[in-house]
Amino acid sequence: MTVARATLGGLPIAVIDRQAAAALLIAAAHRRGRKPFYSTSANGEVIARAHADEAIARLFHDADQILADGQPLVFASRWLCQRKLPERVATTDLFHDVAKIAERERVSFYFFGASEAENSRAAVAVQRRYPALLVIGRCHGYLTGRALEQKVDEINRLAPDILWLGLGVPREQLFVRDFLSRLDRVGVIKTAGGLFDHLAGKTPRAPLWMQRTGFEWLWRASMEPRRLLWRYLSTNPRALYLLLRYSR
Repeated sequence: MTVARATLGGLPIAVIDRQAAAALLIAAAHRRGRKPFYSTSANGEVIARAHADEAIARLFHDADQILADGQPLVFASRWLCQRKLPERVATTDLFHDVAKIAERERVSFYFFGASEAENSRAAVAVQRRYPALLVIGRCHGYLTGRALEQKVDEINRLAPDILWLGLGVPREQLFVRDFLSRLDRVGVIKTAGGLFDHLAGKTPRAPLWMQRTGFEWLWRASMEPRRLLWRYLSTNPRALYLLLRYSR
């Protein structure tokens, strides 16, 4: 399971392409260790937030793997690092790579996150696209306290091969920190951000040219300007500086 890493903006990013990343998650699901294999993702916003908050940085450094979910990281690696990232590994694309293999190999999924409506729509859309895929459970991401603890225990009893965790940064990383030891029957935990909104059709993907040129953030900001515009305008300049300063 060893994968080379490049340091980008201070975070260790896996040097891996999408197909290899999908195969690795499937292999980890089959292998099953004493705890789940924990895979998360980083983009410019994550790099900015991790540098500003040591607690968030620790959450990411605790992951078994950090994938590059941002095209600017790929560009930066080609200019600044000895090890070059072969491509962006966006979770919204990686999911389908993993699902195609999982459908053939009977690898089971659990969906945790987003609202009840979007989580439900995502599950329906996935089952329509991958009718043989084993989606053994799902739940929205707004549980707290005892209800959340009971849900964690339920997920562990179901023992999904891959738990897709769509709570957003840093809630999904905090979830892993708090509950990893109680999910010993789960094979893989993959953080997924807004994956379920995409699968449900709520949030459309940017045009391919924007994805390839690193401007998908602008598309997302145009979709949700009140929530995202200021966030990106404040984190993108910091991320650029950090990529230039702390990459090797």
